[in-house]
Amino acid sequence: MENSGYGRQINGSPSLYGSPGYEPLREEMEYRGGPGMQIQSTVVTINSEGPPVRDHLVWSIFNTLYFNFCCLGLLAMLYSVKSRDRKVMGDRSGAMSFAGTARGLNITATLLSILSCIVIIILLVTGVITVVHAAQTYPNPHNPNNMNPWGN
Repeated sequence: MENSGYGRQINGSPSLYGSPGYEPLREEMEYRGGPGMQIQSTVVTINSEGPPVRDHLVWSIFNTLYFNFCCLGLLAMLYSVKSRDRKVMGDRSGAMSFAGTARGLNITATLLSILSCIVIIILLVTGVITVVHAAQTYPNPHNPNNMNPWGN
């Protein structure tokens, strides 16, 4: 079985759907613009200049909730949200700028928070040891006779 009508031209016009008795609708002729008219097309170019921009939002939320040293975690979260907004708008350079600032703030907040926790732990351990040693070595200042008030 051979399809002889497919691909044939009718009266100098290009073949439409391959049937010899096909007559285009009036809207279709208006859409085509008639003979000699150029059809305009839209080309969308997606630039993939590298990996996507990381906005560090999860790290910023973690720092805001747990390591918010001098509100640096909150500032990092604000810059992360700005970076995400710029990324959605298509401004890659702006998104990278805000993401770099958020990353720096996150690093600073994390390091300062961990460092302050370590210093507090060291001070508590050494302070507790000093208080126990002082209580054992020195007499009670409120008992002038250095006697046990309970009579033991």
